[in-house]
Amino acid sequence: MSRNLSKLLRLQSRRIPFRASASSIPILCSNPSGILQSALYQQTRYLSEDVSQGGGEEGAEEAEQLVIVERLPSLHIMTIGINRPNKRNCVNTETGELLKNAFLEFEADEDMYCAVLHGIGGSFCAGYDLEELSDLQDGIANKVAEILMDQGPMGPTKMALTKPVIAAVDGYCVAGGLELAIMCDLRVVEENAKLGFLNRRFGVPLIDGGTVRLPQIIGFGRAMDLILTGRLIEPREALDWGLANRVVSTGTVFGQAVNLAKEIVKFPQECLKVDRASAYNSTFSRSNFEDSMEYESLNAASVLTTEAVSGAKKFAAGLGRGGKFNVHDVSSKTDWQIELEEMKKKKKEEEKK
Repeated sequence: MSRNLSKLLRLQSRRIPFRASASSIPILCSNPSGILQSALYQQTRYLSEDVSQGGGEEGAEEAEQLVIVERLPSLHIMTIGINRPNKRNCVNTETGELLKNAFLEFEADEDMYCAVLHGIGGSFCAGYDLEELSDLQDGIANKVAEILMDQGPMGPTKMALTKPVIAAVDGYCVAGGLELAIMCDLRVVEENAKLGFLNRRFGVPLIDGGTVRLPQIIGFGRAMDLILTGRLIEPREALDWGLANRVVSTGTVFGQAVNLAKEIVKFPQECLKVDRASAYNSTFSRSNFEDSMEYESLNAASVLTTEAVSGAKKFAAGLGRGGKFNVHDVSSKTDWQIELEEMKKKKKEEEKK
């Protein structure tokens, strides 16, 4: 295990309380931006009063890197960690930019098949750092416009990724943090996590894909429940709704998410990516069933003569029988590889006779 991954696992086990100071946040003023400033103040105050369990600057020494990226070449997995534990991993301008760059690196790296997005220090992400915006007494409208035109405030949420991403959700996953989570393909959620759009209470809108992705994931009616009420949803209910894909014990989410990623990277990747792309296309891009089916067929054609043929040959040779699922190369030998070696050995012995 690498030194950086060991550090991540150590940080994941910590539970650092949130503290937000509202001392420098401007009050409601007469200009139009004052309304937004007031909303930002109210949400920051809510987080500091209702979410906090105390405070302190624990973890400051280990918060120098706002985003920690770890490549696991032998597993073809990249982990991307938000590292602002004393802020419940709220994303500020710099962190959002670093997150976007991390996902651009993931997308460009052909050796990385799957990414795990996680928060360091006990919470996935408590949303955007509204305190940062609240400090902008002048020019807040220009700042908001700049963020929206360039990217979502949370960083990568407007990207169209071509490879799977898993969210390892623990602690608070609220507001923009939940929008980050639903940007991912799968969500592994700890049993004590809290998910919801707390920004609803203070008039801060969803601008990182929440209104686009959530209805497609859990259905329109349930999405309206969360979007309109701003309530917190418990992990078991989230699992029933399809918002969570796995619910795991406290303190295990990072390892469980990496294990899930390890299962995904074992499969033929070109086939996996075209199927994933077709599902996204039919969900978000096509207006009718016929177009979606046509896209699925055309999109899958590119792998029918490559990975599909290779897999079919292995099946015809006898691999995959008896419930053996993965029949493609992985980083270490599995049952099917041992079986293949035994088959080859047996065949050679028969040829000698």
